[in-house]
Amino acid sequence: MWYFFNLLQGTDKSQQQFSIKLVFLSVMDRIMIQPRFKDALHFKNFWERGNGKQLIAFSGAEVSFNDFEKFSPFFYHVDETGDEVVKDVYFTKKFHEASREIEHYIRNGVSETDAVPESVKKLFAQTQKVPEWLDYNLLKSGAELCMRSNLDSLISLRDYCLIGGYDYAYLNKPLIVTEALKKGAVKRLSETLDFWVNATRYNALEVHAKGYEFAIKTRLIHSYARLSIKKHYKEWDTENWGEPINSWDMMATYIGFSLVFLHSLQKLGNTFSILEERGIFHLWKYVGYLLGIPEQLLPDDKKQATEYFYLWTSIQPPSDKDSVLLAHSLLNESLENPILKFEFQRKSLRYLHICCTWFLLDDEVCKRLQIPEASNRLLFPKSKILFNRIYDRLVSRNSRIKRGHKDQMKVLEDYLNITKNSNFH
Repeated sequence: MWYFFNLLQGTDKSQQQFSIKLVFLSVMDRIMIQPRFKDALHFKNFWERGNGKQLIAFSGAEVSFNDFEKFSPFFYHVDETGDEVVKDVYFTKKFHEASREIEHYIRNGVSETDAVPESVKKLFAQTQKVPEWLDYNLLKSGAELCMRSNLDSLISLRDYCLIGGYDYAYLNKPLIVTEALKKGAVKRLSETLDFWVNATRYNALEVHAKGYEFAIKTRLIHSYARLSIKKHYKEWDTENWGEPINSWDMMATYIGFSLVFLHSLQKLGNTFSILEERGIFHLWKYVGYLLGIPEQLLPDDKKQATEYFYLWTSIQPPSDKDSVLLAHSLLNESLENPILKFEFQRKSLRYLHICCTWFLLDDEVCKRLQIPEASNRLLFPKSKILFNRIYDRLVSRNSRIKRGHKDQMKVLEDYLNITKNSNFH
């Protein structure tokens, strides 16, 4: 708002008052977004018949629109601190030089006396300060569940959280306008996997550790993308789509890593303790804090997460043609990825992912995303559930954590080697 007041200097008092009123009304009109799709069929079906209904039963949530106006302004709120760092560092030098400078700050810290831009001091003053609510035991429990769930964690992330997120048309607009499709699904998946794995290991989120580093870098990538969109993409529809990579969309994304992830594990026959469940939410709350998401948007448990998610979904339309393109790019990643040597192996893997997608998502969502039909599509998920129940009884928790960590690291290593040594950009 101070920007507008500065513009008004030099005008007479009545003109100032009138202009201030216009500016205030314009800002308030944008902030007062309505739950515009609350009566739409896709919204009702999800929450009354589909996975939304299951999430309410899973969490004990009491959904309503009572708090809508408390959350809706965040549709137009962004991480200004991260944006200022990008302007001061990335936009003033070559990209690789800026990246090297940021990496130095991440690994060595920043103090008030260091000769660095004020924006950098502000960013690291926040991220280097461990919040009073942080509980390292809960972080450990959350990380252990991620590792213990082994490849089911990766199935959940890919076939429920990621592809299910494509059904929310406005959420995907930054991916489309930054031409992420041209980047290729193998590269995008590799980057997501790299971030997730490195954020969910033991002690990963301690200041200067690997997960902490990934969180800071991801935060600045978001800011860089947002500023680039605002500069180069004049057709960006702020009124309908919100600010690019806004705080409310960020909240929904990280609810995907916690609430939706847990729901998927449960669907696949995994069990988890109350401590592990609390740990997942605590872990992603802290990651969200490092990413600059306002703390009031970061849920502590599945009940809060479901209630927050309910409000956000009411402003999102269903899949559009861009959603379908993103979904099919992800499905076809299995065919493009040379990790598996033979074509029949790649086709089989694609088929298994299609089966899991139909099993984990609502049929209505799969049809909107034009997920191909698959014969005997319940056979693999049902077999997975049976295997998990037997495996859970026969193998100790510690053994499963060690095995899961090893298997996940192997998948990540394969992806990183492929993207490093091939033509994927």
